[in-house]
Amino acid sequence: MTVKAYLQITMVVPEEKRAAAAKVYNDYRQPFLDTIPGALTKQLLVRDEDVQVLHGFNSVEHAQAYLKSEMFTKHVFPGLQPTWTTDPDVRVYTVA
Repeated sequence: MTVKAYLQITMVVPEEKRAAAAKVYNDYRQPFLDTIPGALTKQLLVRDEDVQVLHGFNSVEHAQAYLKSEMFTKHVFPGLQPTWTTDPDVRVYTVA
């Protein structure tokens, strides 16, 4: 399948908390790909100033639905929340 939409979540995570954030990413990467409808890819991007998780989906609707899923609301979001210094920037993009 082809990626038709991206969910981009950008977080400001201090260096000393990045290992904890990476653990959440690694713990849920494969379950995300195996069980979330429309999920195709998931990548962790790291810069000096922030950390970004880029999720590829087969539709915008599936990208938006993931943000309301049990995996995200009960596991991923609470697991990452202690690592942020500010609220994350969450965006959904359509592939043109």
